[in-house]
Amino acid sequence: MGHENVVVIGGGLAGCEAAWQLARRGFNVTICEMKPLKMSEAHRSPYLAELVCSNSFRSSDLFSAAGLLKEEMRRAGSIVMEAAAKTAIPAGQALAVDREKFSAYVTWHIETHPNIKVERKEVDDIPSEGIVIIATGPLTSEKFSERISIMTGREHLYFYDAISPIVDASSIDFNIGFRASRYNKGGDDYLNLPMNKEEYEAFVRELVSAKRVPLRFFEKPIFFEGCLPIEEMAEKGVDTLRFGPLKPVGLRDMRGLEPYAVVQLRAENLDGTMYNMVGFQTRLTYPEQKRVFRMIPGLGNAEFLRYGSMHRNTYINSPILLEKTLQFKKDERIFFAGQITGVEGYIESASMGIVAGIEAALLSDSRKPVPPPPETAMGALIKYITDIRRKNFQPMKINFGLFPLPERGPGRAKREAFIVRRAIDAFERWLEDIDRKIPPMELHGGVSI
Repeated sequence: MGHENVVVIGGGLAGCEAAWQLARRGFNVTICEMKPLKMSEAHRSPYLAELVCSNSFRSSDLFSAAGLLKEEMRRAGSIVMEAAAKTAIPAGQALAVDREKFSAYVTWHIETHPNIKVERKEVDDIPSEGIVIIATGPLTSEKFSERISIMTGREHLYFYDAISPIVDASSIDFNIGFRASRYNKGGDDYLNLPMNKEEYEAFVRELVSAKRVPLRFFEKPIFFEGCLPIEEMAEKGVDTLRFGPLKPVGLRDMRGLEPYAVVQLRAENLDGTMYNMVGFQTRLTYPEQKRVFRMIPGLGNAEFLRYGSMHRNTYINSPILLEKTLQFKKDERIFFAGQITGVEGYIESASMGIVAGIEAALLSDSRKPVPPPPETAMGALIKYITDIRRKNFQPMKINFGLFPLPERGPGRAKREAFIVRRAIDAFERWLEDIDRKIPPMELHGGVSI
């Protein structure tokens, strides 16, 4: 199709990754980002690649599904993984970042790249010519959501996502908590606030009965099971939280005993001045959050720097609408990337941006787009979101259940190790083929196994 300028709509993780892949392969890119001229109900920062929910990219273990996906991203030259490495903060076996420094790092590298132009404006239509990557994310504006709905010819699917509160560290009673990571993996990167049976049950009672922010009358409350509001989980039974985000398993207090329940706090920044309440996504009203969450031992005088909140997340019916190259079936010059495709999570969203950027580069170079093999983490995600046989399509995070299983395997650990090694080999072959066709200007290596 020639080397015309590629337009990326949306400057989140996926949009930045897509633009980065194109730019480092010599193509000109324009990113259209509506912030700060228009902010969604969840965004706060003018930076690109803003982390709205958690500051964690999940497990760093290469032999986990999330770890494998991050390794593929590194090998592909991911700007997100580069930024995460530069701004990482202690978080046990997880990769967590200082969110402001992270987004600032990505923004600076995107805005200073000679092949990338950033236009701060709201887009309400899709360009009629040229290659376009739609990466507007789960918080797509109403205007553009309507345009996508018209283009796809069917109503959007949607679900609700919730944000955890952030507490001012100076207002926490550190004498009540103890520092440890579950099963002593990764040091003492979490502050654990133990609860006895009476404290826990009183907390659950108040949590379930607390006032919530009402949903708009025309919106049906469809929640993603992997990110349920904590009050929704508590309604399932008094012990649900003890087997979920408040589980004490693998933790021992200062006396060497396992608490009845534990609330975990994780540092939000390198300076340790802010702490995120792990697993406390919520849609309680702000006054109720202050009242109920202050019942937690150690948070009696907590000052909340950010309250939890609820927002609508939008995604398309990808199995019907997208090819395995992330191209729109009705118009091959249009790609979709990120959470709007139905993947769930930061790294999943960013990785779909990487794929869309690479496929768009191939198309722009008049070559046939080639998706990553299904044996890879990126390919497994794409296979899930484009499987036409899938009914009741719902967002999905990367997990080993998405990968083709080996024919034989003596045990789960060995099967998963096999999947990881097979994935990296397949990903390297796919990437080498891409690089031969359109060489990148710089290479980012991964680890060897």
